Amino acid sequence: MKHKSVLLQEVLAHLSPKEGEVFIDATIGFGGHAEAILRAIGPKGTLLGLDQDQEAVDWLKANLAPKYPNLIIEKANFSQISEIADRNGLNLASGILADIGVSSYQLDQPERGFSFRENGPLDMRMDKDQELTAEKVLAECSERDLVQIFQNYGEERLSKTVAKDIVARRKQNPLRTTKDLADLVELAYQRKGLKKGKIHPATRVFQALRIEVNDELGSLEKFLPQAIDLLATDGRLGVIMFHSLEDRIVKQYFQKEARGCICPPEIPKCQCGHEKRVKILTKKPITASKEELNENPRSRSAKLRVIQKIK
Repeated sequence: MKHKSVLLQEVLAHLSPKEGEVFIDATIGFGGHAEAILRAIGPKGTLLGLDQDQEAVDWLKANLAPKYPNLIIEKANFSQISEIADRNGLNLASGILADIGVSSYQLDQPERGFSFRENGPLDMRMDKDQELTAEKVLAECSERDLVQIFQNYGEERLSKTVAKDIVARRKQNPLRTTKDLADLVELAYQRKGLKKGKIHPATRVFQALRIEVNDELGSLEKFLPQAIDLLATDGRLGVIMFHSLEDRIVKQYFQKEARGCICPPEIPKCQCGHEKRVKILTKKPITASKEELNENPRSRSAKLRVIQKIK
């Protein structure tokens, strides 16, 4: 499987896996980060790997698991990390990694519908066992809901225009392919006299739909507190993100857990009882080096944030 894991050396340097430790890769994908961690923790360590994509799970079981008997692979969303760890008898971990978002492999498969670069069905499911698809969202959501999706998850400036066009179009001929949707968005931009920028006009709409279909932000919000609970004292959690919405959630959650009292300023005496649980190890997110950017252009938007549990 040809796949380049982003920020690999930075992940190893900041999570610092050591011989015999327990690690969790909550979005293992095709195992790039995981194999490097497995080498570091050695045969006495344990790595639990989660992924919701059955294709990735099958590939790992056929190609990585035979080399590493201490690798446990489970098909699951990273928001289920506590349940899966408990099922496998893992109470505390020295390190946890989550690489959020769509993988290069998924983007490059036209039949998965994540990209408009090649025509394919409007699918966008990371877990193909779930029922909700991008086509279903576009066919069933109200115009108002579509506006909210495009605004909140894509920060799309023509959210209202695109939503209105989708509702008008589906009355005559439903949107079924990635080309159908990309062409519709591009036409909306042309009608408004907006020139193409560095990215395709449909990029933000596709991002928003993918986030909606897979509940990516909701899953991230569920994952973070579970991950911190699972960390042993001095254990480290690293999260790799690819857009500002994810980064904002992670940054704000890390900041909250790195503070004591979180009561509003107008309350003179603490009533929340919140205690500082972590130390932030990355004041600013770590980004790809020039060398990595040259080798893997898709790493340009990757950001890594890391915390260490203190209690």
